[in-house]
Amino acid sequence: MNNVFYIGATGLNAQQSAVDITANNIANMNTPAFKRGVVSFSELLTSAAAPLNRATASGVVNSPAGVAADSSLHVFTAGELRTTGNPLDLAIHGDGFIELASDSGQTTLWRGGVLHVGADGYLAAPNGAPLKAMISVPHDAAGITISPTGQVQATIPNQAEPLNIGELELVMPADTRALQSAGDGVYKIQDESLVVSRAKPGEDNAGTLAQGFSEASNVSLSDELISLMLYQRAYASNARLVQVGDELMALANGLKR
Repeated sequence: MNNVFYIGATGLNAQQSAVDITANNIANMNTPAFKRGVVSFSELLTSAAAPLNRATASGVVNSPAGVAADSSLHVFTAGELRTTGNPLDLAIHGDGFIELASDSGQTTLWRGGVLHVGADGYLAAPNGAPLKAMISVPHDAAGITISPTGQVQATIPNQAEPLNIGELELVMPADTRALQSAGDGVYKIQDESLVVSRAKPGEDNAGTLAQGFSEASNVSLSDELISLMLYQRAYASNARLVQVGDELMALANGLKR
């Protein structure tokens, strides 16, 4: 009888996670470069010694014990690029990522957004982390130009030719499911054994850079609302399962009297 309550509880927790992820997707549908989260469900099993009439090769039998939800996954399909006119807006036309410098040693990736020059003079992401390329911007620079292929130049007053100050490359993880969100459009690779390739923008299908553009989120409101209704109905079904278990327990207790 207790299994009914446990299965219902795991279902409630899993569906609540799914509702939370969907609500977060809807809340961030206008956040630049936001990647929608998804939930992966898996069945929980319990193992017990097989009875004589159900002999198995391993001597055990697996029984359903509920459901678990992995809410750490994201869909990394590219969003629509929209022009902003701001030269510090940087988007990626393709599937690559820009690597950020990290004190922890973990590979930290950024999908793009609004650049700024940090207090130390290096180009940085909105969270303050400098780009892994460590591009130092001259203090008297009047403007910055980033080419589609990653060359970064600074316009210096009284200097006819722009100054080359660095070059960006794009990073492509072999499996984006290994990326964990760190907030602010930044992702970290938890498994350092994951194969990661690096290439210049425009080469090896790495995509290109788009200065003055912003990538829209890949959230579809209609899809999220449909998912939300499905998860809410599944939640109600699991709540009903717990209620039925309670009713059966009350009947069993009544029989003892």
